[in-house]
Amino acid sequence: MKRVSTLALAATMTIATPTSLAAQNGVPGPDEDPYIWLEEARSDEALEWVRNENNRTMAHMAQDPRFDELTAEALAILDAEDRVPYVSIRKDGLYNFWQDKQNPKGVLRRTTLESYRTDEPEWEIILDVDALAEAEGKEWVYKGSSCLPPDQRMCMIALSDGGEDATILREFDMTTKQFVEGGFVIEEKSQGGVSWVDENTLLVGRDFGEGTLTESEYPFTTRMWTRGTALADAPEIFRGDAKDVSAGAYLLRTPDGEIQARIAYRGLSFHERAYYLWKDDEWVQLDLPKKAGPYGILDGHMLFSTDVDWDTQGQTFPADSLIAVDLEEWKADPNGATKTLVWAPQERQTKRGGNSTANSAYMSILDNVVGKVLKIDFEDGEWVKREVALPDNATLGVSTASSESDEIMFTSTDFLTPSTLWYTDGSGDPEVLKTSPSYFDASGMEVEQFEATSKDGAKIPYFLVKPKGMEMDGTTPTLLYGYGGFQVSQLPSYRSLTGKMWLEKGGAFILANLRGGGEFGPGWHQSAIRENKQRTWDDFIAVGQDAVKRGITNPGQLGIQGGSQGGLLVGTAFTQAPEAFDAAIVAIPLFDMLRYHLIGRGASWIGEYGDPRIPEQRAWIEGYSPYQKIVEGVDYPAPFLWASTADDRTHPAHARKAAAKLKELGQDYWYFEDMTGGHSGGVDNEQRAKLQALQIFYLMQRLMDDNEAE
Repeated sequence: MKRVSTLALAATMTIATPTSLAAQNGVPGPDEDPYIWLEEARSDEALEWVRNENNRTMAHMAQDPRFDELTAEALAILDAEDRVPYVSIRKDGLYNFWQDKQNPKGVLRRTTLESYRTDEPEWEIILDVDALAEAEGKEWVYKGSSCLPPDQRMCMIALSDGGEDATILREFDMTTKQFVEGGFVIEEKSQGGVSWVDENTLLVGRDFGEGTLTESEYPFTTRMWTRGTALADAPEIFRGDAKDVSAGAYLLRTPDGEIQARIAYRGLSFHERAYYLWKDDEWVQLDLPKKAGPYGILDGHMLFSTDVDWDTQGQTFPADSLIAVDLEEWKADPNGATKTLVWAPQERQTKRGGNSTANSAYMSILDNVVGKVLKIDFEDGEWVKREVALPDNATLGVSTASSESDEIMFTSTDFLTPSTLWYTDGSGDPEVLKTSPSYFDASGMEVEQFEATSKDGAKIPYFLVKPKGMEMDGTTPTLLYGYGGFQVSQLPSYRSLTGKMWLEKGGAFILANLRGGGEFGPGWHQSAIRENKQRTWDDFIAVGQDAVKRGITNPGQLGIQGGSQGGLLVGTAFTQAPEAFDAAIVAIPLFDMLRYHLIGRGASWIGEYGDPRIPEQRAWIEGYSPYQKIVEGVDYPAPFLWASTADDRTHPAHARKAAAKLKELGQDYWYFEDMTGGHSGGVDNEQRAKLQALQIFYLMQRLMDDNEAE
């Protein structure tokens, strides 16, 4: 039996309590920062400030009928019944989570493959989140489930009140479609999750009270909870350190549900981990680089992935490669088992992720930002890689796979082609299963790729989506989007809302592939973190300047947009080069980087940015922190900032404080706060449509209307 499962243990970006002692560490306190009170997410004073800002923004938008038109366009796409209902393959059917105007909070539902092949599948409702929320008087948001393999009948459902990352957990029976009476329940909201040992036992990593959360507000202990006992009495099986980002333990299984190993990890930083194997009644630390870790099991082998060159056993495995050891040999001698290479990237290649069927592993890769999918098997003592027959020059991914058979689904997309879902049962090449409808007219559009030269000479690629035959006379309203952090890749994809609401109206769109992202592998990311983070900001500014130099647009018609880390990116751009842009959408951002470790989940990202409490590292951060760079006497491009009250990741304080400081200096700005959504915004499609319309309408006023008036 062959199997690989990506062990994604991502530490995501609740709310740390501000402290007046912070100033003693060289970090601004209340005497230096008059807006620290906005860091209290739900204080009466802060919420009154938010309501006033929201009322100001909405009153302005409501004056123009185009805002309602844009909202209607966005909602029509978000609520469309003919969009592809992406599924996960389980033993008892295909599962989908669906939101529309009848089900704004969504329904978990399932169907058969035979029915799914039709234009109108017959769906069986498993869990109605709207009905549950109404019955309990909560703003429940479905956050997924953890199910007991291999049948996946018994699951722990995660629910968030209002969209926070913190969740409660309840046991649910997928057959009876009911929460289990007297079952496992954790009603205290917390970060962390659970994994099943057997039908009566869970591994639980949660907030267990004082001394069980890291500085980043993540759990660092794991308990083994037996049915019928109190969680508070469950024995602790692993403990990390309060200085870790997070820590926990989990199980490694084969597809038949058999447990092969118990593994634990300590998140030493956002990008570094130490791993342990439970062997002979003790935790044995694995001899791995800090930027390497377990990847899964395939055909009797344990796989590892590394983000740095790994020198071991007289050989060097290059960064971003996959390495295998015999599973039984590894369990007997975890640090001495013989290692062999499964896959290594060629120049400008990187792996993205993957999944597996019962008999093969599949891995998606980027080859010069073009997608490919590889099928990996161990045959006759060798690792064999075959490219899957999918479209060329597209962004490709593994959507879902069955652990019981060779069934697997793939996705393909690009800027102008609606997303397509492909299926194979393993007996032949993939066939088209579903195709998303077109939501905007792409017939008059084209895509080109260019390179900008950054401040240090590095070549930074970017994509341009524009009208065919567009004259390069510098008059096209253009939106530049970027992210540039945490090894996250920005890839061509069908952006239905941007296409309908911006491209169809004559605008152009640029997607930048900045250092700090993952488009060209771990090295591309690691070249622009911590003391070198300024390179990301330089790359973004360089792309904007290159677009002007090529005649794509001009500074008066160039807008920039980014969210989360991308919000920090936009903040650095408009404070470092305010003359280069005339619009800036700063979404759910980081912004005050001298206090970011005290706000939301900020302490978990010290591995990306550095620690402002350490003088040397504070010097890196002070050089770009946008909040401190908003100063008197500079004409900024009237940014639009938006955040979410329930965002317990980056926290709304960053955007709030930026707006308050701009107001203090008499600068133009707009602010809006979604008071019900989490880190990604609205919890239902109506709110998401409003947020999209606010941003596009702002761009139209700044980049189209102002220039027409001139």
